[in-house]
Amino acid sequence: MRPSRTARPYLILNLILAGVILLIMGYSLFYSPDKDEFPVACIHEKLTGEPCPSCGLSHAFSLIVRGRVDEALEWNSHSLRVFIFFALQLVMRSGLALTAMMVKRNLRVVAVTDAAVSGVMALTAFWPFLRVLWISLF
Repeated sequence: MRPSRTARPYLILNLILAGVILLIMGYSLFYSPDKDEFPVACIHEKLTGEPCPSCGLSHAFSLIVRGRVDEALEWNSHSLRVFIFFALQLVMRSGLALTAMMVKRNLRVVAVTDAAVSGVMALTAFWPFLRVLWISLF
């Protein structure tokens, strides 16, 4: 089953996004939350000495993939909502990649619906971070 010529870019986009999410999940599995040796440090905290709203997300994701959700919420209270966003996006990207391969017409409707649903999901998941950013800027 080959995707149509017009569906190929949408298929590639979904595969790339799924790959990025898999890398995030792999990063979370690879680094142990017990050793706390995460290679990506918070630049905001290093510069200001103050934690930012996303501080602890890497640690929390590592705990979530190991089923330690209560501990994850102690590291970052918004971690579960962000993790669920990425998990749902992984499922969506996989399903939409298959859809792009099968749909011959109306792919535009699928893509627009995808963009709307993903936008609402992103706003829901990242609202606490966006709110803090907005407050700090204005």
